[in-house]
Amino acid sequence: MTTRRLYYEDSFQDNFTANVLSCQPMADPLAGQESSSWGVLLDQTHLYPTSGGQPNDFGKLGEANVVDVRDLENDEILHVVDRPVPTGQIDGCIDWPRRFDHMQQHTGQHLLSAVFAERFGLPTVSFHLGQSVSTIDLRGSQPTGQILEGAARAANAIVFEDREVSIRYGTAEQFADMGVRKQIERAGTLRAIEIAGIDFQPCGGTHVRRTGQIGTILLRGSSKIRQDWRVEFLCGHRAEAAARGDFDLIARVSSQLKCATADLDASVDRLQGEREAAARTLKVLLPRLAEVEAASRLESVAATSDGARGVIEVLRGVTPEYLPYYATALVRSEKVVALLALAETGALVFAQHPQADRDMNLLLHKVLQQVGGKGGGSRDFARGALSDPAKASAALELAISLFEQSRSATSA
Repeated sequence: MTTRRLYYEDSFQDNFTANVLSCQPMADPLAGQESSSWGVLLDQTHLYPTSGGQPNDFGKLGEANVVDVRDLENDEILHVVDRPVPTGQIDGCIDWPRRFDHMQQHTGQHLLSAVFAERFGLPTVSFHLGQSVSTIDLRGSQPTGQILEGAARAANAIVFEDREVSIRYGTAEQFADMGVRKQIERAGTLRAIEIAGIDFQPCGGTHVRRTGQIGTILLRGSSKIRQDWRVEFLCGHRAEAAARGDFDLIARVSSQLKCATADLDASVDRLQGEREAAARTLKVLLPRLAEVEAASRLESVAATSDGARGVIEVLRGVTPEYLPYYATALVRSEKVVALLALAETGALVFAQHPQADRDMNLLLHKVLQQVGGKGGGSRDFARGALSDPAKASAALELAISLFEQSRSATSA
């Protein structure tokens, strides 16, 4: 039996009365478990099912919470609820803030799509109303920053004009004669949404009555998606919240940088320049520091009977970039093996002078297999990272044990 869609006529109605035709437990993937949801069929409903890029409504049927609304193939609407409801008459209501938010975004999409197509020759090929941001995919040339600004200005001008948004019914042929934006091939009576003077589009979704109810429209940029361009946008309460959040962020950053909001660009440019200069200086100083510390460290390391020396060390409070410089400086000396770890990040460097005659890459892999992590390298120089930085000391102890086992096996 076809479900009568009350929202077709009035998207602003937030409660209704209907007859429960059936209520069946939904299939539960856990065999033997009691169902946690039920599927309800009504003779009529104001609850919108997921369709056409617009998510479903939430609401209540009696005491049951409506957690999903689905469009079935036989033109019925299935209401998924969290508890069974009795057959017969029942009162329903809609989560109004969610409904109105979707109305603002969806009508805003119609308006934006019309502006992009009419003024910039960029037709919309798909639409998605997301939980926090909505998108339209445009086909054609890249919408530049100038085009995005122009589209936003044009769309908001129509919002401020508070034009009428009306519902129209007719056949595909009648809609074609009326100048519908998107041709469709369906028989029977169809529904369309008209924004006075700018758009006429087939649609079964929920919409506001006038463009002023859309609220401000914000475009948040575009990105390449296969052959199309995806434009992110926000309307109404979402646009207001985003603008307020952006201002709060700018204010916090300005306060941290101790500058006026108007000077934020210049302050960020200055900091970026200082950061780049510091990075260049660090790149020059790190290897020099590593050479000095390596020489000092090796003076305190006793050699074995065959002249080999080992530096096993968990470093703290140094940048990750320092570790390979330090290891390289250490193993320039003959028969030196360096097994190094960084406490804060779990970074590992196993290195040797070629005369040490071991395989650092193999040693690293054996350690990581037991301790956890990933990495690799060559026979003389291997780098890795532990899954858990707290295991840095344990990793080096294991490396020493494996290294000694290898040396004993070689001596035997």
